[in-house]
Amino acid sequence: MNQYETVFILTPVLSDDQMKEAVNKFKDVLVKAGAEIISEENWGLKKLAYPIEKKSTGFYELVEFKAAPETIKKLEVAYRRDERVLRYLTVKMEKYAAEYAEKRRNNKSSSKEA
Repeated sequence: MNQYETVFILTPVLSDDQMKEAVNKFKDVLVKAGAEIISEENWGLKKLAYPIEKKSTGFYELVEFKAAPETIKKLEVAYRRDERVLRYLTVKMEKYAAEYAEKRRNNKSSSKEA
């Protein structure tokens, strides 16, 4: 199993509940395909670098997971079929990127406790 991270941007017209439901839908796709979700970060509503479908903002979400390579195809098909997704990017993390991501998560959790 390889380690991946995926970032997707959801349309800004969604309510909080609709956004959470969309995120859970994609997490369910991963879990059903046998992936292990390592972490999830909601980056919130951010301004886009350029307008997409006449929208200038979007909800950003990052999910880090371990999965077999075939799982990525299933996830990206789910992204393409969902009209709420403006953009997505899934990246296979090499060893050093995975170590960096773990350090970043540990720093965030220790700063929240303080």
